[in-house]
Amino acid sequence: MIKAVFFDLFFTLIYPQYFTGKNEYDVVGISAEEWEHYAEKDDLYKERALGKIKEERDIIDKIIYSMPYKVSEKQMIEILNLRQARMQKALFEVDEKILHTIREIHEKDIKTCLISNADVIDCKYWSQSPLASFFDEAVFSCDVGMMKPDLKIYEYALSKLNVKADESLFVGDGGSDELAGARRVGMKTVFTEYLDKKEDKMSEILLQEADYYIRQFDELTKKVIPFCYK
Repeated sequence: MIKAVFFDLFFTLIYPQYFTGKNEYDVVGISAEEWEHYAEKDDLYKERALGKIKEERDIIDKIIYSMPYKVSEKQMIEILNLRQARMQKALFEVDEKILHTIREIHEKDIKTCLISNADVIDCKYWSQSPLASFFDEAVFSCDVGMMKPDLKIYEYALSKLNVKADESLFVGDGGSDELAGARRVGMKTVFTEYLDKKEDKMSEILLQEADYYIRQFDELTKKVIPFCYK
């Protein structure tokens, strides 16, 4: 019997898309791809996701200082504001099918918990998101100093809900080896491509780490959870 469902956040429940207008990379005058190259570098990403960078402005400074471009103080502030606004929009404008599914799980008295690799900007507006009221707990890596796929972050989340791994599902898009980590701790895993369809080769790899696969998000309550009760 499933007593709890644990969810990844980015590309599973929300998609932090760039705006159709001005974005962080436009301020610097580079492409989105080049911006991502610098902004998501492994060492820098881990530093902020582990909570070692605690100030929002410091995150932007670190990204910009890793680039070979001159950016003014005014532009720094603009980049920070644009990044905050993008994360806020993603957390506020949640897909209706996702909201309905999470609400349905919540109403079944199945516990819910978020496990997200996130920095202080990423999770700033979580408490104001329509998702938040349907979650019993939210575990952000920057708050606990642990990241997926470290088994300790899953074990910590399980302890917060007071449930066992074999009573739990983990739902995610597969980033950060999260499905493999959840499996190693003893959770059943659900790979979703509802918000982010992977390339075929990557999808095949992630399918091997999943006990279940859902293309439509409501398959979680229509197919996966009922099957787990059998």
